[in-house]
Amino acid sequence: MLRRYPWAASVVVFFICLVLFSGCTVVFQKGRRSDIERIESLEEELDRLARIKAELESKLKGVQGVSLSMEDKGLVVTFLDEVLFDSGKDKIKTEAFASLDKVSAVIVDKASDLDVGVEGHTDNEPIKYSGWESNWALSTARANSVVYYLEKKGVEPAHLAAIGYGEHRPVASNETPEGRRKNRRVEIAILPKLKKLDRGPAAAGDTGLLEPKENLK
Repeated sequence: MLRRYPWAASVVVFFICLVLFSGCTVVFQKGRRSDIERIESLEEELDRLARIKAELESKLKGVQGVSLSMEDKGLVVTFLDEVLFDSGKDKIKTEAFASLDKVSAVIVDKASDLDVGVEGHTDNEPIKYSGWESNWALSTARANSVVYYLEKKGVEPAHLAAIGYGEHRPVASNETPEGRRKNRRVEIAILPKLKKLDRGPAAAGDTGLLEPKENLK
């Protein structure tokens, strides 16, 4: 499966790094049943996200200003801000409802058990006329607006989260109008569901995929 989806390898590395930075030394034992089961579980989740991506691509085909990508964090649906909002506003445009409805319908149908993070982003142009305290405030309000909309359309609120990054995570240079346009966006990230790692003793010599040996000093 990792060969079919080259980006899958980076996702695996991403989650291993999370464990490394948690302060534990990690030991892998080749062939252990739980190792295989957890890797197979991750592969199934990545395969599932690939199917969801294909369905969303079909439903959103021809919609301008919307793109899909597989990233380390999962499946990301990116809306340029102009698709969803008027300049300096956090109220979703009526004409954007149809696209968001398609995304929410797929989440409800195919990913109702998965966590969904909504991230707001802006360019680095200072707020001048719209009344927001900062780009951070605007990006957070926009992320909240999308979360509320998805909830209204049936996405489980316990699986939803909103966050605003302001200008601090650009995907392009802010030195050009086109770069700033790409940076003004909202990302809906559908996250893979992973089995919990067993960090305690297990029966029959099966201690799980990741074992803490000692705290790093």
